[in-house]
Amino acid sequence: MAVVVSLGDERDKDGRASSAGAGNALETLLKLVADDFAKVDDEIRGRMVSDVPLIPELAGHIIASGGKRLRPVLLLAAARLCGYQGPHHVGLAACVEFIHTATLLHDDVVDESALRRGRATANIVWGNQASVLVGDFLFSRSFQLMTEAGSLAVLSILSEASAIIAEGEVMQLTTANNLATTEDAYLQVIAAKTAALFAAATRVGAVIAGRDAEDETALADYGRYLGIVFQLIDDVLDYQADQATLGKTVGDDFREGKITLPVVLAFARGDEAEKAFWRRCMEQRDQAEGDLATALSLMEKHGTLAETVARARHYGDLACRALERFPDGAHRRAMMGVVDFCIERAY
Repeated sequence: MAVVVSLGDERDKDGRASSAGAGNALETLLKLVADDFAKVDDEIRGRMVSDVPLIPELAGHIIASGGKRLRPVLLLAAARLCGYQGPHHVGLAACVEFIHTATLLHDDVVDESALRRGRATANIVWGNQASVLVGDFLFSRSFQLMTEAGSLAVLSILSEASAIIAEGEVMQLTTANNLATTEDAYLQVIAAKTAALFAAATRVGAVIAGRDAEDETALADYGRYLGIVFQLIDDVLDYQADQATLGKTVGDDFREGKITLPVVLAFARGDEAEKAFWRRCMEQRDQAEGDLATALSLMEKHGTLAETVARARHYGDLACRALERFPDGAHRRAMMGVVDFCIERAY
């Protein structure tokens, strides 16, 4: 899971999102896969059906608040980039969304979250037990969809990704409230809990299209690096986004004592008084009114939010480079543009 590499000015300005700026790249990609995406949406709704009424009610609540469904969109785009014309990309895209949704349900219970994209979380509405159990149901549905593709390679990739995500969540518990966490350790956590599913989704697109190992690896690298970008920007947004836009309470990571990259960098660069502040707030969870403002001022002082965005840009460059082996075209350009879209969310 080695993902830490040296930083540098590696932005490839030629051919990157040349027909789609950061602001509309995702919409461009959605239009390219619109017909497939409509089938995925139907598949998701159909697979949520259960004789137990609470299951579709709760699952529908979390899926409705799940945003742009970027992971299944990327699977569809990767399959089309590789020239796939068969039927299995639809069920596998739904599978990826179910895996993601199940992890959201479990994460909200672990984090005791109250809001997701501006809506009350399922654990607040129905309680922790129902949220965990419906998450298990969605995981089960995802494995049914995996097997229906009839590919051991696909089953291996997605089941391994599910295990890695779970490992990442456990790793995150070991770093929670622990200011000894290094940048390397934190990047390993997000590579597992976030980037693994991105990588699996894009790699599956190559597998079902029958592409060679090099194309598989390239698309897996693209997804993995994009997943790291996505999580790093989420770390930034928790401290500087508008709450109405973010859809959750700004500063939640701080209040929960989560050790994200902006905190790791601020702690490492702080003097003894600053380190004492971070230990009190993050390790001891002894927080007072005004502490979040102090944390933001320290991040500003040491430039840690801007540096986290710089890290995201670096991994975004690597994601775009991974696509260079594929012929230029609308899907490749839109997938490159999505990298910039994910980064520009921070502004």
